[in-house]
Amino acid sequence: MSRHRVPAEENENMFGRKKKQSEAQDAAPQQPEAVPSAEDAAAARRQEPQGPLDVAQIDSRDGYLDLGAVLVRPRTGLGVRLEVDERTQRPRAVALDLGGGSVQVQAFAAPRSEGLWDEVRRELVQSLRTSNGEPTVEEGPFGLQVLARFPATASDGTRGFRLARFVGVDGPRWFVRAVFTGTAVVTAESAAALDEVVRELVVVRGDRPMPPRELLTLVVPEDAVRRPAPDPEPEPARPPRRGPEITEIG
Repeated sequence: MSRHRVPAEENENMFGRKKKQSEAQDAAPQQPEAVPSAEDAAAARRQEPQGPLDVAQIDSRDGYLDLGAVLVRPRTGLGVRLEVDERTQRPRAVALDLGGGSVQVQAFAAPRSEGLWDEVRRELVQSLRTSNGEPTVEEGPFGLQVLARFPATASDGTRGFRLARFVGVDGPRWFVRAVFTGTAVVTAESAAALDEVVRELVVVRGDRPMPPRELLTLVVPEDAVRRPAPDPEPEPARPPRRGPEITEIG
């Protein structure tokens, strides 16, 4: 096997150039590395695909629980319920229960050119302040989120707080609001598990023109089981009263 030999003089020239380049680099003033600000880092995280997904991002709806505007990926131990508006008797939200934590999900129409979460978040914070929800805004797994705690009394008379975590996700012409309660606000393991459930949701916006903030239509599966609604939670974290419920999956 033949090898290409570099002439000695060329070899010396090569290393000489490298040495001169190295000396020039050492002599040049070092520019400090740009350190991204916290705002830039947060913006970059918000630009990353976090889920829920748009229906155009999946190849097939097979394997999902079809609730109309929202598709749910089944997993062991996941309970799925539809929360129904008492007045219209129409489903208004999907409630997902896993390991002591719950998340209420609602999907809305949104403008084509901009998202809704920044505006909705400001309104939510103001509403929580007027209802003693003690809101705080912080960076979370889906971007900026709102934490709230409401004064509450336990069954034994002990005074405490009821916690909630509000998340918003802007998608293509849709917006999803998710409200986490129970252990999904208290323990990291439960929160991470339900975060993953929300990431796996698929939103079906449809092509029909809709005004921004109009609720996307949910449908009740034929095999849904009707059960009594639980006790309401304090406003504005309280979801619509629950009517028909879907039996636990897995």
